[in-house]
Amino acid sequence: MERRNFVKKVVLGSMATVIGADIVFGSTMLEGYQPLALQDPDPFKMFNKDKQMEVLNDKPWNIEAKAHLLDEKITSNKYMFIRNNGLVPDAIDSNEWTLTIDGESAKQIKSYTLAELQTKFPQYTYQLTLECGGNGRSEFDPPAKGNQWTVGAVSCAKWTGVRLRDILEDVGIKDSAVYIGYHAVDAHLSRDPKKEPISRGAPMAKALQDETLVAFKMNGQDIPLVHGYPLRLVAGGWPASVSGKWVNRISVRDKVHDGTKMTGTAYRVPCEPVAPGEKVKDEDMCIIESMPVKSLITYPKSGAIIKKGKKLNIRGHAWAGELEVTKMEYSIDFGATWIAVSVEKPVNRLAWQHFDATIDFPKKGYYEVWSRATDSQGYSQPMLVPGWNPKGYLNNACHRIAVKVE
Repeated sequence: MERRNFVKKVVLGSMATVIGADIVFGSTMLEGYQPLALQDPDPFKMFNKDKQMEVLNDKPWNIEAKAHLLDEKITSNKYMFIRNNGLVPDAIDSNEWTLTIDGESAKQIKSYTLAELQTKFPQYTYQLTLECGGNGRSEFDPPAKGNQWTVGAVSCAKWTGVRLRDILEDVGIKDSAVYIGYHAVDAHLSRDPKKEPISRGAPMAKALQDETLVAFKMNGQDIPLVHGYPLRLVAGGWPASVSGKWVNRISVRDKVHDGTKMTGTAYRVPCEPVAPGEKVKDEDMCIIESMPVKSLITYPKSGAIIKKGKKLNIRGHAWAGELEVTKMEYSIDFGATWIAVSVEKPVNRLAWQHFDATIDFPKKGYYEVWSRATDSQGYSQPMLVPGWNPKGYLNNACHRIAVKVE
């Protein structure tokens, strides 16, 4: 008699969560079968995203916001970009979840359940800026391979969790510790269990910062599945790829972590400037750490039309990786002159900052409003796309919107 293996309840529950409805007769579904609703899914319904979000890729899922969608001071789920390297897990039971700390420079191997993490260590909440290292890639010429992000692969949600530092101190770390590397349960696109889609990390100095969290809540709720439920790293100010999703193991390394997308050209830029299109040897590429100073005009939407004699109110956000934005300016004459505006202090370190201004245009016609931020070390956004690099990382050119005065 043929043995029939049925889908396990936990898998069925995950499928129902993604579909958004109970799967009637799901208990009779054979193991390995994928419902039609998951074969050609609506990403906006599946991930609770606004329909104005832009889908760049579905294998894996990569979705970005448009500038005007990021007007909120605290980014909500529906406007938060998705950057995946593998497949979103479809069988998660948070009651069975554990986080294991291991590695050459850990004094012991130790595992924690989700409940233990939440009760054993103090909890902290920070608003943290996460930006894909390739945000703005679409502007590079010659083009760089990868998802052609425009400006919307950035967010600043509130994250709640425990400090990675507290966990590492509980485990004990050796003096030889140099780096941490994360491991997660998302599957490689090939579904080969021996391959990890991504396994990045950070130097110990970043791992031990107050704001580096092992997080289990986003904006006061359980982290949405696509953003790392039930547990993820959040390391604001650095490429969002450092903030691993669905993390179940963190290794304390005695060398720079060498996991997937930590070697070669991944998340690296030339250590020295190169000519556009020039080939760069792997050994001449440096790992991206703190993200550069940047700003975004979130109101009004580009293409705004106003009447002559009316003033235009603009607003937006600015951020500067590990640093703070200390100066904010706008230009309406293509960068010939700049007008300073006020910029708010961040609510906490590594959160983006808000600015607004009222603009008076001299006469009818077409204008562009450009924004430029300057960080606490005096570095300002370039007016044009900065130094070309093979992977199209770190484009922090001034953001601009079009305005017509009639």
